Amino acid sequence: MLATIGSAALLGIDAVSVQVEVNTGEYGIPNLILVGLPDAAVKESEDRVFSALSNSGLKMPRTRTTINLAPGDLRKEGAIYDLPIALGILVATGQLACDQLNRYVIAGELSLSGATRPIKGGLAMAVLARETGRQTILLPPGAAQEAALVEGVTVYEIASLDQAHRFLGGQLELTPVTPPKRSAAIPRSDHEIDFAEIKGQHAVRRAVEIAVAGGHNLIMIGPPGSGKSMIARRIPSIMPPPTLEEYLEILRIHSAAGQTLQGGPAYLQRPARAPHHTISDVGLLGGGAIPGPGEISLAHQGVLFLDELPEFKRSALEVLRQPLEDGQVTISRSAGKITLPCHFMLVAAMNPCPCGYLGDSKHECRCSPAQIQRYRARISGPLLDRIDLHIEAPALSITELRSDHPGESSAAMRERIDIARQHQLIRFRGTSLSANARMSPSLIKRHCTIDVRLGDLLQQAMEQLSLSARAYDRILKVARTIADLAESPRIESPHLLEAIQYRSLDRNIFY
Repeated sequence: MLATIGSAALLGIDAVSVQVEVNTGEYGIPNLILVGLPDAAVKESEDRVFSALSNSGLKMPRTRTTINLAPGDLRKEGAIYDLPIALGILVATGQLACDQLNRYVIAGELSLSGATRPIKGGLAMAVLARETGRQTILLPPGAAQEAALVEGVTVYEIASLDQAHRFLGGQLELTPVTPPKRSAAIPRSDHEIDFAEIKGQHAVRRAVEIAVAGGHNLIMIGPPGSGKSMIARRIPSIMPPPTLEEYLEILRIHSAAGQTLQGGPAYLQRPARAPHHTISDVGLLGGGAIPGPGEISLAHQGVLFLDELPEFKRSALEVLRQPLEDGQVTISRSAGKITLPCHFMLVAAMNPCPCGYLGDSKHECRCSPAQIQRYRARISGPLLDRIDLHIEAPALSITELRSDHPGESSAAMRERIDIARQHQLIRFRGTSLSANARMSPSLIKRHCTIDVRLGDLLQQAMEQLSLSARAYDRILKVARTIADLAESPRIESPHLLEAIQYRSLDRNIFY
């Protein structure tokens, strides 16, 4: 008897339809044949499924059984086909009377006892079900909660093979998983760390506020112990919460990577990623035999912090150039080609020289000019050109360290940032943009107009600093953000001058 069960496969962060076909009663030696480009984890499903059937009080097939995962030219990976294979066997052997299971989307890993285990990609599978007109989806706990966020799909949480058998056979009633209320979907969580703990560094705090308000990239340059990493770790505490649409994008990527955040204060927040400088190109960009998201995609709609920037491999840094410009990355492998979103805010930190004390009045720098030049040359000009704000973080004095006066809190900074972001949401209403940093040249021309006097001032700065055309656009974007923080409808002279000063390190330090 032939049975067909609807399932799905992950390709990047998207799901594609897979049909699990089970045919029993064939002539020949009793055994199970699995075809359809399965990987090792899929091939091992035979042992898991047979054990789950036995421990659930169900019968295993006694004849030659063929299982096909269609389409045959798409590579299948993981243990997500355990549940649909088991249900297909039950239908094919007459133990489950349920027609048209190919209209469902069913996925789940089975333990030897028959209980289901969480899988990755639940949200992508729900999106697939909605797009293909299949309104019912059966998933294990965890993945079912993700899938319930997608409107127009009925999601059932399946805890075991026995429960799925009884539910589909009409012997058990299950309540669909209820999605979270929209009013509770964007909570404002309390952070354990706060900018009030940062002493001094007023110029750096100002640059960070501008960067977060407009979604701009930022690099901090200063000696060891000046607070660069401490400041970077507190940036998530002042970032505006994601909209529901942005959160679904974040969750979809993390779900496909198997890194879904569930519960706790991190739920429904923007991601903050801080990879170690030993990370490979593939780990940063994404890829693998079957392409998947890397750190830049996992930081989508959030922050990517690269500490000790020159210590990263040159090749790893260079792969950032196109994603920083386009907001997406395309990965081509023999197993397929995928495009992943990666709109992130890059925050980088570095020392001015290998020892870190160049220009420090309290410590002597022992680096030779050649060593300093080699150290700075690890960061290419084109990459630096794509970083909007460059700011020095000088060493703190003993007086500043001993001060009991707290700095401005994250809540106060976030309040100003929220107001600036509201101006940008109004400005970009009807588009997919939410921050000034993502403006296209046409939008820059429309929203970043300056008069002749300011144009001459910007031209003079461009000529003196030998800045590129890309830097010209980025100065205007930063100036627009500074004007938003000041609640000014137009870019004025102070806004433009402040934006220009954040490019002054562009050539002075690196060339």
